[in-house]
Amino acid sequence: MRLNEFAPDLTPLDMAASQEFASLLQSATDLAIPHTPSVRYRSRHTVIRHQRFHFSEWGDPGKPQILLLHGGNQSSHSWDLVSLHLADRYHVFALDQRGHGDSEWSPELDYSIDAMVQDVVAFIADRQMDRPLVFGHSMGGRIALTLATENPDIARAFVIVDVGPEITLEGTKTIQNFVVQNIEFDDLEVFLDNVVKYDPFRSRVHIERTVKYNMIRRVDGKYVSKVDHRRLPVRNRDLTLDHVRTIACPVLVLRGAESNILAPDAAERFAAALPDGVLITVPNCGHNVHSGNTLGFLDAIGPFLDRVDPRPA
Repeated sequence: MRLNEFAPDLTPLDMAASQEFASLLQSATDLAIPHTPSVRYRSRHTVIRHQRFHFSEWGDPGKPQILLLHGGNQSSHSWDLVSLHLADRYHVFALDQRGHGDSEWSPELDYSIDAMVQDVVAFIADRQMDRPLVFGHSMGGRIALTLATENPDIARAFVIVDVGPEITLEGTKTIQNFVVQNIEFDDLEVFLDNVVKYDPFRSRVHIERTVKYNMIRRVDGKYVSKVDHRRLPVRNRDLTLDHVRTIACPVLVLRGAESNILAPDAAERFAAALPDGVLITVPNCGHNVHSGNTLGFLDAIGPFLDRVDPRPA
């Protein structure tokens, strides 16, 4: 049983009158996130590369486009507060990647970065995007960086969140251990307790409002993580500093001050290797920068957005 509402078929579902949107607005108010309550927000599906993909669409067509790529074992809804804020200025697409959220699982169990990059290329074409600004967090950031090195003209700029060519083994193991230990539960309260311990920068109230996007209820009554756990670890081609030196467009690198994934010195080397790179460390958050300190995240990206997409005079 699904715990969240989404489009039942290829017909877009207007989410503006849903209880889920009302809950999001409450979180935005609680966290003092600047937003417009009357934004356009749709749940949608499309079929690309023989698979069905779910995505959330925010804002009005005709505005500059942004594509948001979530981290592993998360979903497009991890970007909801950011999408809500940006929707007044941008046409925002937040994609549920293969095997995540409300998108279809891969029949071939192909969850390689290469496959996901091909999905993104196809999705950009399917939605007729014109060089969108691409945000990527964690796994989504690796997808975005690989996309940039292989398709230099596909985007006008990138925002890479708490990932880079060099990440720590300790942080990777922390994430892997959390995922393995949080697959199924009899009681959602246990999962909530675990998330609060893992990511203490988010309030329990906010986590309670978003847990429906991460879990599904099986016919036996158990709650299970809404990710394809059949997927096998796949070693993708290495992403090195030499690779990112080829990215000519502007790139903003954001690091969580308390992150154990992207170390300070590795973040500095990453930004220095980029021909047009900027590094900002966001305080009071760990790896999940955009949800752990959403207001700090928005403050950090503001000047970069004004540079890439100047506001009309």
